[in-house]
Amino acid sequence: MTSTEGPAQPAGRTRDAARTRAEILAVATREFARLGYAGARVDEIAARTRTTKRMIYYYFGGKEQLFTAVLERAYSRIREAEQLLDVEHLDPVAAVRRLAELTFDHHEAHPDFIRLVSIENIHEAEHIAASAELSRISSPAINVLTRILDTGRESGLFTADVDAVDLHAMISSFCFFRIANRHTFGALFGRDLVAAGQREHYRTMLGDMIIAYLTADRAA
Repeated sequence: MTSTEGPAQPAGRTRDAARTRAEILAVATREFARLGYAGARVDEIAARTRTTKRMIYYYFGGKEQLFTAVLERAYSRIREAEQLLDVEHLDPVAAVRRLAELTFDHHEAHPDFIRLVSIENIHEAEHIAASAELSRISSPAINVLTRILDTGRESGLFTADVDAVDLHAMISSFCFFRIANRHTFGALFGRDLVAAGQREHYRTMLGDMIIAYLTADRAA
């Protein structure tokens, strides 16, 4: 992403610049999620903020860099949530359930994140691959899952031959599908995957599925 740092500025001006950037990113997130990368327009993003197209280019360098910054912001939010996850005091079964619930809750609360990831997959992750920031952002969830799996196997609770990345994919796939495919699934099967009355059912079902897989009696 293009750097905008220059000579030292007064604190007030720095705060104003940070607020302006944050506002641009918030509006850009909604526009890219709503219209996709090709459909979103920098002119429209500028019109919906208290700034100008020229200032957007000043802060971010262009539409491509702005979209990359939006992705960086979206991924940093879930990474921050993962970093705050405290499962060290829990047994392995409770710990893996808690991590699954975190992913479930985050994806439900941030549907724009789901749309942005879907859009970036259409573009074959070209913006993520080119982002030095995203290449540096590791997933705390992978480290946490690795420790949980190690502890679960040592205690004899977990029997599945699966690593943290595969387990993360299993958890994410259910959470992602529930939000990304809610409309097509509802049209085909007449069931709203995000209906408030079914939320705890699906949240519990996710944990049950993951734990059942991890603790299955392979000998049987």
